[in-house]
Amino acid sequence: AWVHGDPRKVIYPTDSYGQFCGQKDTANENKTILFYFNILKCASPVVLINLQCPTTQLCVSKCPDRFATYIDVQASYRYKPDQWNYFRQFCKPGFNNPRKSVAQVLRDEDCPSMIIPSRPFLKRCFPDFSTKNGVLTVANQTTFRDGRGKTRNVTDLREAANGINNVLDARSVGVKIFEDYAISWYWILIGLFIAMIVSLLFLVLLRFTAGVLFWIFIFGVIGIIGYGIWHCYWEYDHLKGIPGSDLTVYDIGFQTDFRVYLQLRQTWLAFMILLCIVEVIIILMLIFLRNRIRIAIALLKEGSRAIGYIMSTLFYPIVTFILIAICISYWAVTAVFLATSGEPVYKVMANQTLCKYANLTCDPETFNTTNVTKLCPGAQCTFAFYGGESLYHKYIFIFQLANAFVFLWLVNFAIALGQCTLAGAFASYYWASRKPADIPLWPLFSSFGRAIRYHTGSLAFGALILAIVQLIRVMLEYLDHKLKGTQNSFTRFLLCCLKCCFWCLEKFLKFINRNAYIMIAIYGKNFCTSAKEAFFLLMRNVVRVAVLDKVTDFLLFLGKILVAGGVGVLAFFFFTQRIPIFAQEAPTLNYYWVPLLTVIIGSYLVAHGFFSVYAMCVDTLFLCFCEDLERNDGSTAKPYFMSASLHRILGKKELSPKKA
Repeated sequence: AWVHGDPRKVIYPTDSYGQFCGQKDTANENKTILFYFNILKCASPVVLINLQCPTTQLCVSKCPDRFATYIDVQASYRYKPDQWNYFRQFCKPGFNNPRKSVAQVLRDEDCPSMIIPSRPFLKRCFPDFSTKNGVLTVANQTTFRDGRGKTRNVTDLREAANGINNVLDARSVGVKIFEDYAISWYWILIGLFIAMIVSLLFLVLLRFTAGVLFWIFIFGVIGIIGYGIWHCYWEYDHLKGIPGSDLTVYDIGFQTDFRVYLQLRQTWLAFMILLCIVEVIIILMLIFLRNRIRIAIALLKEGSRAIGYIMSTLFYPIVTFILIAICISYWAVTAVFLATSGEPVYKVMANQTLCKYANLTCDPETFNTTNVTKLCPGAQCTFAFYGGESLYHKYIFIFQLANAFVFLWLVNFAIALGQCTLAGAFASYYWASRKPADIPLWPLFSSFGRAIRYHTGSLAFGALILAIVQLIRVMLEYLDHKLKGTQNSFTRFLLCCLKCCFWCLEKFLKFINRNAYIMIAIYGKNFCTSAKEAFFLLMRNVVRVAVLDKVTDFLLFLGKILVAGGVGVLAFFFFTQRIPIFAQEAPTLNYYWVPLLTVIIGSYLVAHGFFSVYAMCVDTLFLCFCEDLERNDGSTAKPYFMSASLHRILGKKELSPKKA
């Protein structure tokens, strides 16, 4: 891909001669926009961007800003030379012969028959569509002359207009969102920094007050959701009697300004009902799982003690993030080079519909020496698209799949490396007879070295199995997207079943892999042996797995929600200028939800990074505990390695003395 690819094909549009518009050190350096001679031949902007429209395309410095036809400009060029000079900048380079007959000019496509007021979009000239009193117009006109003696209605451009209006609306929203990011980016970073500090503070405090903090987590989430219910009710009641607030979402349809929906009572009612359902579910789960939550909190205290002795593990997610960022960069760059590795393909473009050479490939260097121009007057050899007939070009799609597979494999390997490294560090804590005296000096770095030196093959094999399943899921999603609209009920049912099965398989493999990496870190055995031993060990302790592992995951999830929700509420009051002290500092935004959602999602990801270390610690200690129970019996010859508190928590009444 890096040999054949050329990313300039993505950055710059290409004219009919295969030249890039706007490329430096070329004749088109200052001509950055692509102009279409007859845009009526183009069905939609999708065709303009991805395929080639069957009309001459030129690089221009700016789009036309007026209506004009070649017939009128030619007739008046002697006493209105300015009009001719303006029009000919949209003709082929070097053409300056207004005395040439109109029929020959249009046949040879030296100039467009007409120009239409346009504006650049995606570096291409599109008609400047607008609506006035519900009527489609171009530059406030509803008709135009096509330069061939006909007066046409702007509605003749409707097919192109219908395809472009939604794109233009999306562009308008996109520009506003970009402006909001440009104004508020440093406040977003401050919000993420606060989330990092809060997450780190919670994890440090867990060593001493795990039980208290997790009950704070639980009631904090309940309180935040309760405040959300009250706020939704307040907005719902406040809008009562306001004209237009009783309309439904269906009545107003889709709006690009999302603030319109916040003026409807129905919106706040839906939010309130949704939050009430979530609140009831959480409260019921807490009632029925209260005893198990106490057990899980006790196990988390042991985990917080382990992290307290190996604080460097909290910052290992940064290493995983860097590795995944490298994988994403490699995949994205290779994908762009693959997508742009085609060679220029030129085809015969003829005005005559009966020309037998039309749409056949041609060579622009030898085209004028052939008899095509004699048999098809006005025919041209113009650039069509990037492609090729070689073996390499035929299998570019297969190469893209291979690139995606490598990406999935590398990402899963980076995650596996992190899990195995953390598991090894926490296992060294558990299996230390005297804590912390027998813990290695640099447990995290030692574990990372062992994972790289001895376990690379096992981690790669586990990542390979998971990547294969994920690639199959990607292909099923691709098939579902391609067959949408043409598939029958049986096909939809079959695809749905396959997607569901492979989703379940991926979740199961992730669970098995995670525990297999823990066993690899403990014993150093290969992947298959470790996966088998971990699976049967968990099955022999399935009740403990259900009680401790899943409840622990639930509690850690509540912690993430509390961090994200707390920072999100703070960001909401700040960006809506409801904090008097910072009211003057808050930026004026088009959509305050843009930085708000960014802060909430970013805070959740930051909290997830820290809490994932905690989850890995608990999983490792739990698996070590199960192994400890089976390997040892608490006697003097085989003492337990678990701490006294963990021993009491999980049901053993007496703890035999450990070996000195």
